[in-house]
Amino acid sequence: MRFVDRKQELLRLKNTTNRPTSTLTIIYGRRRIGKSRLIKEVLTTNDIYFMADQSETSRQIELFAKQISLHIKGFDKLVYPNWEAFFENLNYRVKKGTVICIDEFPYIVKNSSELPSILQKIWEEKGKLNYHLILCGSAQQLMHNLVMNAAAPLYGRADEIIKIKAIPAFYLQKILNTNAIDTITEYSIWGGIPRYWELRTKEDDLLSALNYHVFSSHGILYNEPVHLFLDDMRDTVHSFTLLSLIASGSHRLSEIASRIEKPATHLSAPLNKLIQLGYIERETPFDENEKHRKKSLYKISDPFMDFYFNFVVPNRSLIEIGQTANVNKLILAQLHQYVSTHWERICRKAVPFLNIDNIVFKSASRWWGTPNKESEIEFDVVAESVDKKYLLVGECKWNDTEINQTELTNVLLKKAVQLPFAKKKKIITALFLKTRQDLASEHVYTPQNIIDAFEV
Repeated sequence: MRFVDRKQELLRLKNTTNRPTSTLTIIYGRRRIGKSRLIKEVLTTNDIYFMADQSETSRQIELFAKQISLHIKGFDKLVYPNWEAFFENLNYRVKKGTVICIDEFPYIVKNSSELPSILQKIWEEKGKLNYHLILCGSAQQLMHNLVMNAAAPLYGRADEIIKIKAIPAFYLQKILNTNAIDTITEYSIWGGIPRYWELRTKEDDLLSALNYHVFSSHGILYNEPVHLFLDDMRDTVHSFTLLSLIASGSHRLSEIASRIEKPATHLSAPLNKLIQLGYIERETPFDENEKHRKKSLYKISDPFMDFYFNFVVPNRSLIEIGQTANVNKLILAQLHQYVSTHWERICRKAVPFLNIDNIVFKSASRWWGTPNKESEIEFDVVAESVDKKYLLVGECKWNDTEINQTELTNVLLKKAVQLPFAKKKKIITALFLKTRQDLASEHVYTPQNIIDAFEV
């Protein structure tokens, strides 16, 4: 699969590694998100790339030395008693300006906890160094703490810290060459993870890709969440349980606590960690304090994780005995509703990037509540303008049936005037529809409009 997006990341990485003095770059992000591919776009044949594994320290040093010997003849002929001796000789032998990348750096740290302190010592005399160093890893918490924790040896030493995030749907459409509706469907399953896209392109259609890579006990993504949790979570069973409960409809903290039979106070830490890792989100109504936990809802935010816990986990028994056809029937019956949820989420993310009457809006949220103390109302999209003069309220529909756009807009306006935070603001309505039917209606956005909003 061709390399797409990552323009800003590439620029920053090139700028850092082209400096005349030595630099330290930290790159991190979840497994399969494209960290290694990004680095390889920058490295030249004169640079050194080493993929660490979980071997003991002596073996890691041996393997790293062997890799370096491809560039520096005889580097692996010496026996290095520790990492300090290794890096000291490396600096003596390497050419000025060489880029050295250690991928999956946490694997080394796991067995060599002293290494960050050794690198700290080395970097205190960085003026004497001949190389640029890139440290990369999938263990997001460890990599983040390596440079952001004030007590960590490498705190304040990094010249560049790059967190690799998901790629927007705009690029998935380019990769798959699909129409906008199919792109939204595909993105609702694979999310913005390049490796998942690459696996998808190996098969002719979506269902074939799912059957081969996900709905098979031999599939490369069949146990994907477990591998992801192992990078950052001590208790993978607990994480698996929490996402399973959320996927099955337990969205409030009290509901989750009740089903897991643990006090709610015991769940805050693991839930917050899953939020930090980007797997779930805590949703609060627009204009509500995010710390207001009674109104908060926990949702799986990562598309692939959401798909997995909605369709793989409940059907694992069928998958294990090879009943793929039955699994497919269950999925096809529920896929429309599943995609509609992610359509809403994608639309909310798109709001700050849309040109809505030349008004710039902040990030969008949902809102639900009982403003008139009679019946509960909700909005799929609510956003305030940067100048605080306008309030955007929107409805998202993923329907194939005909929709009366005028009537839907009027209902939105009628509901919006009840909102306590709508006072003294001009209300602007927007419809986010699978198919636009009334071309005369204002502020109607289709899948292609939303996809194009993310073009960078």
